[in-house]
Amino acid sequence: MGLSDNLNRISRRDLFKVAGTYGLSSTLLAAGTFGGAMSLGNLARAAESTYERRFAKEAKHTLKFGAAGFNARNLLIERAGALEFARDLEARTDGEIRVEFIGDNQICGQLSCVEKTQQGITDIYAASTQNSAGGAPYLNVLDYAYMFPGRASQYHFLYHPKSQEILRDPLEKRHGLKFLFSHCELRGIQLGLGWQDRPTVTKLEELFGTKNRVTGTQLGRIAMQALNLNPVPVAWEETLDGLKQGLIDGAETWASAVAYANMSPVVSQCVDLKFFCGTEHTSMSASVFDSLGGALQDAVMESAYWAQAHVQAANEAALVKTVGFSEPQLPGTIFVENDVRCAFLEEAEIRKAEEMCSPEFQPQLWEQWRERLNGWAGGIDTYQEIYDIAREVDKDMLPENVEPRRWWKG
Repeated sequence: MGLSDNLNRISRRDLFKVAGTYGLSSTLLAAGTFGGAMSLGNLARAAESTYERRFAKEAKHTLKFGAAGFNARNLLIERAGALEFARDLEARTDGEIRVEFIGDNQICGQLSCVEKTQQGITDIYAASTQNSAGGAPYLNVLDYAYMFPGRASQYHFLYHPKSQEILRDPLEKRHGLKFLFSHCELRGIQLGLGWQDRPTVTKLEELFGTKNRVTGTQLGRIAMQALNLNPVPVAWEETLDGLKQGLIDGAETWASAVAYANMSPVVSQCVDLKFFCGTEHTSMSASVFDSLGGALQDAVMESAYWAQAHVQAANEAALVKTVGFSEPQLPGTIFVENDVRCAFLEEAEIRKAEEMCSPEFQPQLWEQWRERLNGWAGGIDTYQEIYDIAREVDKDMLPENVEPRRWWKG
């Protein structure tokens, strides 16, 4: 029995009953450590010992972590690393930093978490960079179409010392955010139930003219328009209903997002277009980071590095074993249980899409945003720089084989 099965056996009411005594953070951190069967009694005992350990001494800093719709259950589907980071940071600082984890959209949602951190309501947040691009437009820098050939190249870039200069420094300077770590997937089109009885998509043309939900990313829209995918802005929280009612044909997002958000029952085909980043990242307020002493700043960076390496391995495993994003699909996975087929397009079809929408082949579509992002980055050619780094690793490299590096140490 997996951990998510365990959590499903504990009702929300029970979870909140335990949380009422020991606090939500202690309860969630305890729930995340279970390997065997979990009952209300042993969750309460684990929450109590977690609480006692966390509150054994007074914290110098209590950091509020707004984690959009995430909780201990769905973070086992999309391995975004938020709870692992919180747990590791508390242990590494011996309780000097305490993290109050607030998920389930209780303090912020996918579109608002970035702003809550910028406003000082929260200190850390987790949400996709694409949804956060509304409040921090520099995050669009990750969203040029077909800049990353695969997930390995995304991880390679995040570990790369140059990610400091190209991604992290400009984000901090313009938006006051310290980019810590991220999960990596590439976005495709998740088709709704209207496509259930149709053959599995094999050709790009089959998607032309469909109406699809788009996130907060401005660059994602450019790619979708060029691919004739009619982007319609729909809030993440409303996408499920849109797909269910057939108001949209599909949604652009990635496989584990469909699974964690309980969208699988209304998705029939997961078309792996790989056309731009799907990055569920965690960032911290730069001013809060600066207010920590040197030793605690080092601890935050080391915990971010640890979480990044954890996510890289755990999400790759979860995609195959939990989500069902593979060919063939494993029985018992979320996609198999909900009849979601994976449509992995042939290389020639991906190439066709690339030629229709990427800055390499259609530079004019991207000029305005490219100029803007380059200006914000101090004159770097952001697309070309990231494109080149992304191709330092083999296109077919397994993402879990990318070497982790401490990006800030050069």
